[in-house]
Amino acid sequence: MAFAPNSVEPHDAAPGADPAGADTAGAAPAEAGSAPGLGAQAYVRGGATQTAVKILVVGHFAVGKTTFIGSISEIEPLTTEETMTRAGEDIDDLKGVTGKTTTTVAMDFGRLTISDRVVLYLFGTPGQQRFVQMWEDMARGALGALVLVDPERLADSFQVIDLIEQYGLDYAIAVNHFDGTPLRDEAALREALDLLDDTPVVTCDARDEKSSAAALTTLVRYLLDRARP
Repeated sequence: MAFAPNSVEPHDAAPGADPAGADTAGAAPAEAGSAPGLGAQAYVRGGATQTAVKILVVGHFAVGKTTFIGSISEIEPLTTEETMTRAGEDIDDLKGVTGKTTTTVAMDFGRLTISDRVVLYLFGTPGQQRFVQMWEDMARGALGALVLVDPERLADSFQVIDLIEQYGLDYAIAVNHFDGTPLRDEAALREALDLLDDTPVVTCDARDEKSSAAALTTLVRYLLDRARP
């Protein structure tokens, strides 16, 4: 399974270092009921020789990225959710958004092992325009991206797709089907988003584990096909 050169081997890391490079040597064990530690053992199954593949989960503001990663991650996901305040009302566009009280201010992180040899590290990007400068750093080393799309706010996805293409990442589109909204015709979505014919488009429910897994599987298969000579 040739994911190189963007894939990394966790076992190449220095002892005591986590995948992000933070030194965790000597860290106290987590208390019962707390989130797992961020050392290498929290991310790689013991005794397995695995290739870690970095995948971005991207999309515009309030499209469901945090929910998606939370529904599929096999570890307690790392989130940076903060309560939205009145100070952000003039900055974040809440048009078409209902019931949202928190927002991601840095990133989301989750892990999904898809075989004995391959584990996906899922990095969710913040959706607000003011955090776009973080995307370039997060895109480094990524094999590809899953772009979450709200069919009722397609125009909000244009800049997201432009950025992913700018960084040279292959991607698939996952249309997050919100309650009470009609299903959209795939051909119309492709035309509206100006997608290439081979770009995968799937419909998912970011709250549902199986649905999220199916969307991610579609992306991985596409990346494998692209990697084959």
